[in-house]
Amino acid sequence: MTVTLALDLEVAQLAKALGHPARVRIMRLLLSHDACYCGELVDELELAQATVSQHLKVLKDAGLIVGEIEGLRTCYCASSERLAELHALLGVMLDEAMEVDTSGCD
Repeated sequence: MTVTLALDLEVAQLAKALGHPARVRIMRLLLSHDACYCGELVDELELAQATVSQHLKVLKDAGLIVGEIEGLRTCYCASSERLAELHALLGVMLDEAMEVDTSGCD
């Protein structure tokens, strides 16, 4: 697999994970806390527990969040490392876009 293809797959996976408004909201909620969030995300999001669990699974599978079990509840944190990777990957795309002459694409 070429490096470019691997990077494309990585961007696609992260974009897909963030491709739902509820998952974007979960990320914003987690990022708004200084520490891991141990509250009831269901109460914050006003979604069914099963729906929230599915969204958390997608974000966790993409590496965008991490969770730690503390007793009967799970505490979640956004992965700043993974978000930095996404930022870098999108930065590469932006750099490539800046090099392209789009003046003929009206």
